[in-house]
Amino acid sequence: MIHHLKCDEGPFLSIQSGHKKFEYRENDRDYDTGDLLHLTTPRGDDCWLQVTYILRGGLYGVPPGYCVMSIEQAEQP
Repeated sequence: MIHHLKCDEGPFLSIQSGHKKFEYRENDRDYDTGDLLHLTTPRGDDCWLQVTYILRGGLYGVPPGYCVMSIEQAEQP
């Protein structure tokens, strides 16, 4: 599944450079391993990511309804 998401400049630049390898989000879209994330900034920059691992809320301090996703750079489909 593809998720189109907005992202602030700071985190976006860290993701784009490869330094930030996770995304913490409200799990309102039922994210899953293998999903593609299409991030866009207010300036119109974008990048594609693939979810490689997901830690769902309710475990290890992640609040219910949220998730932490391990991400890696991906090609635009």
